[in-house]
Amino acid sequence: MRIVMTGSGYVGLVSGACLADFGHEVVCVDKDERKIALLQSGGVPIYEPGLADLIARNVEAGRLTFTMDLAGSVPQADVVFIAVGTPARRGDGHADLSYVYDAAREIASSLNGFTVIVTKSTVPVGTGDEVERIIRETNPQAQFAVASNPEFLREGAAIQDFKRPDRIVVGIEDERARPVMEEVYRPLYLNQAPLMFTGRRTSELIKYAANAFLAMKVTYINEVAELCERVGADVQQVARGIGLDNRIGSKFLHAGPGYGGSCFPKDTLALVKTAEDSGAPIRLIETTVAINESRKRAMARKVIAACNGMVRGKTVAVLGLTFKPNTDDMRDAPSLSIIQALQDAGACIRAYDPEGMEAARPMLRDVTFASGPYEAAEGAAAVVIVTEWDALRALDLPRLKGVMQGNVLVDLRNIYRPDVAEAAGFIYDSVGRGMPPIVEPLEQAAE
Repeated sequence: MRIVMTGSGYVGLVSGACLADFGHEVVCVDKDERKIALLQSGGVPIYEPGLADLIARNVEAGRLTFTMDLAGSVPQADVVFIAVGTPARRGDGHADLSYVYDAAREIASSLNGFTVIVTKSTVPVGTGDEVERIIRETNPQAQFAVASNPEFLREGAAIQDFKRPDRIVVGIEDERARPVMEEVYRPLYLNQAPLMFTGRRTSELIKYAANAFLAMKVTYINEVAELCERVGADVQQVARGIGLDNRIGSKFLHAGPGYGGSCFPKDTLALVKTAEDSGAPIRLIETTVAINESRKRAMARKVIAACNGMVRGKTVAVLGLTFKPNTDDMRDAPSLSIIQALQDAGACIRAYDPEGMEAARPMLRDVTFASGPYEAAEGAAAVVIVTEWDALRALDLPRLKGVMQGNVLVDLRNIYRPDVAEAAGFIYDSVGRGMPPIVEPLEQAAE
């Protein structure tokens, strides 16, 4: 099939490359001249494991091309995906749909023959209705159907998620779109990937409801971690104990500094706003959003407390900046709030991340970036692990301690065992691994 992917950001680029790998002819379109020039020259504007090789293979095979010319690409297409950004709107938190609607107008003007227009972007309920209205108003003679096909890609594992999905959700109101979307995903459907057709509004809500539930799960285990610290329990064992219950599952039960990234923060907020506007507020998600925001600065207070309440004038090394490993995505990363709070307390920050430092530079002020973890730790009073990169999982702890001026290690991802860190000479703190309370013997208490 001939497919146009409107938007060559994270979702559009990964989806376009994977669809080309299935054998479709895919044109990825973007308004960013520098991005298209980079892709046309063999570069990749984002870091995602395996993506560079996937793109190169399909470009060489002639199945994947890149252009800024949407109007010239649409007339030959069987399917046009809209995969542009839907960031949180400043001021009220609603999803900003201006890029989606602009794309719909431009696509409408170029339609030639029956075409399925598919919203791949994460959009609030009813967006597909508005896209259909815009296209019909812009080009009354157009033959088209509008479908919803939300993505469920995890950054760092996006190619695997696309090619081996838990499910493929397609929302339609026009039955003509069904055989077209079945053909798009036929390679996956033959491998027994569930292809679920729903109404368009249902499909749009599925994406928000899924992300909000996962965000709530992350926030829940972080709340449990706080309790573990107070009562002397181990959150990792608690998480394993409840995760083995197949009604709950083990995924997204890893305590840490709070969720971030391109999806959870904006999607939870957008769902809250949609629910408010519909007169059906989702209070669990409202609370999830509030707890997650406070969680990040609470982690900075944990670092300050580990340093005896004083970081002013001291160097704190922050290891890991991206919101999760295996990506260069800094959007709403917990490190941003943690670093700002530490700077507010007077700390000097030296930071290292394997892939995210270029993206982090414009977001962080007065931060010194190091070429590696040991350089970041030189002369530091404390080291803070914020992102669980593989490169940070097997540090030489005695060497790390040896280059520091202080001896505080705050592990916000529970990578290291407390006994191992303490044997290396660290005052070690982690998340949700409390010390058992001291209980006096009964005979002593009776005295």
